[in-house]
Amino acid sequence: MPQGHQIGTPEVCGVVLAAGGGARLRPLTRFLPKALCPVANVPLLDLALDRVRPCAAAVAVNVHHGRAAIERHLDGQAHVSIEEPEALGTAGALGQLRSWIAGRAVIVVNADTWCPGPLDRLSHGWDGERVRLALAGDDRLRRTSRVAAALMPWAEVAPLAAVPSGLYEVSWRRLAAEDRIDVVPWDGPCLDCGTPARYLAANLAASGGRSVVAPGAVVEGTLVRSVVWDGAVVERSERLVDAIRTPDVTVLAR
Repeated sequence: MPQGHQIGTPEVCGVVLAAGGGARLRPLTRFLPKALCPVANVPLLDLALDRVRPCAAAVAVNVHHGRAAIERHLDGQAHVSIEEPEALGTAGALGQLRSWIAGRAVIVVNADTWCPGPLDRLSHGWDGERVRLALAGDDRLRRTSRVAAALMPWAEVAPLAAVPSGLYEVSWRRLAAEDRIDVVPWDGPCLDCGTPARYLAANLAASGGRSVVAPGAVVEGTLVRSVVWDGAVVERSERLVDAIRTPDVTVLAR
């Protein structure tokens, strides 16, 4: 990549978006912030951080809903951008982080998307000037596109304001209309965990279709395509099918 910034160098940072409230994922998000819900027993936030860290010299995480729990979980592992009194959305989050990004290119991923796979392909041939998006199942950007990751140059980050706003609305839609955005295919899984059914689907995809049981769970009954969180109990008389069992509630995801 002769031009632009090489990912994994000090000229590139990463941002994991983790401030969402998870309203569609209730009641699970009454017990854990969306970003901490586990897929194959690993919190979604940790999976996102693991994807970004090989490509970025430093990583930031924005927080709002479930702030205290996420800050405890991070325990200094990343720069924390606190959004108060309201969440700022995908564009506003970067606007608030402008002084931290400070002229660097930035890789952006969503904590609530299960999207395993390396991000190094995102930079192949990148000129350092155009926004580049890794899209799953799409060859051009739409409002409903599944974005596995975004690579944004500083020139497109600098104008963003720290106000509630979305990247599609304030940046990407305009750039796509002007043919100033690059799309690369994302061939791996890319599952939004925004609802219980999608969250269950991500767990089953990660496990190869097997039920997922946390090490601290107790299962004496029968599981079929189900997820059991740490501290939960499935009694001998129970048979869970397409379900998510937490210590406090059972969610049927059908």
